[in-house]
Amino acid sequence: MKYARAIAFAALTGLTLIGTGCAVGRGQETAGAYVDDAAITTTVKAKLLEDKTVAGTSISVETLNGTVQLSGFAKSTAEKTQAENLARGVKNVRAVRNNIIVRP
Repeated sequence: MKYARAIAFAALTGLTLIGTGCAVGRGQETAGAYVDDAAITTTVKAKLLEDKTVAGTSISVETLNGTVQLSGFAKSTAEKTQAENLARGVKNVRAVRNNIIVRP
């Protein structure tokens, strides 16, 4: 199971880096900040997908200068709160903006 998680995490990291590119952009001052944000996004997304109480496929994650923005839909306030808590628990996250909409 650990190997499957590691492979899934590595694949998700690779897809995130490929999908977002390697150029400095989106207001970051350095390439290092861009890579850090991509790593945070990947880690948060992996935690959301790993958690059984959160519908990780229904939540989008974006990171800019260490601030994570969550958007999408949750089935309950508890799910919304859990997603935010998971994001806050990731290393190098400075703040979390939780724009998840709760809909029954």
